[in-house]
Amino acid sequence: MNSRYIEKILEMLKLIDEKEWDNIKAAGELVADSIMKGGIMITFGSGHSIVGAKELVSRAGGLFSAKMIKDPSDGIFEKLEGTGYALTQKVEILPEDVMILISNSGRNPTSIEIAMKAREIGAKIIVVTAMEASKHLKSRHSSGKKLYELADVVLDLHSVDGDAVIEVEGLKEKICGTSTIATVALLQSMVMYATETMIARGFTPPVRISANVDYAPANRSLEIEKKYAHRIYRM
Repeated sequence: MNSRYIEKILEMLKLIDEKEWDNIKAAGELVADSIMKGGIMITFGSGHSIVGAKELVSRAGGLFSAKMIKDPSDGIFEKLEGTGYALTQKVEILPEDVMILISNSGRNPTSIEIAMKAREIGAKIIVVTAMEASKHLKSRHSSGKKLYELADVVLDLHSVDGDAVIEVEGLKEKICGTSTIATVALLQSMVMYATETMIARGFTPPVRISANVDYAPANRSLEIEKKYAHRIYRM
């Protein structure tokens, strides 16, 4: 194999497939239950975790029933208490929704407060985090809580402390993080299981078909989009 990074990624994905399938299924069940009750997926990630949050939203091959809480500070204020509560004041969260929060460390107040608010409302919570790394870190929230402690289901990234995995001769620091690829693998596997579950229950999942393929049934997509527009196109 030419790339040491790809070798590391393949090892990580194999570990995720072996260790996280039960959790993926549990998360998929929550998503299926939510959508069948009229709810949606609401995603959030601060800093670089925004990439994982975006993965489920407006995604070809994904589900229409998803929106993202946007962090206007791009993670600058994620360590400050009150930021999560301030964001949730602008967001419609309903009891039938499922909140999906992505944070490698799971220690910062913004994500923790969003989870607390979602739990207060009654929405289910799926957390994507690096469990072993998070357990060894101190919470930055006055509650002492870390994100995984507020979850109904945890999807473990199995990433290492500091995320980076590649050693380069002549360089003290490691490079090349893995958490983004792990996040995408976990969340897409969750969507797959949720979709299969909805079909098995006789429910047609609201699949978003790419607008860039000639065979796409545009009318069907437009009808699904209309159904969810009042939820996914507003905070």
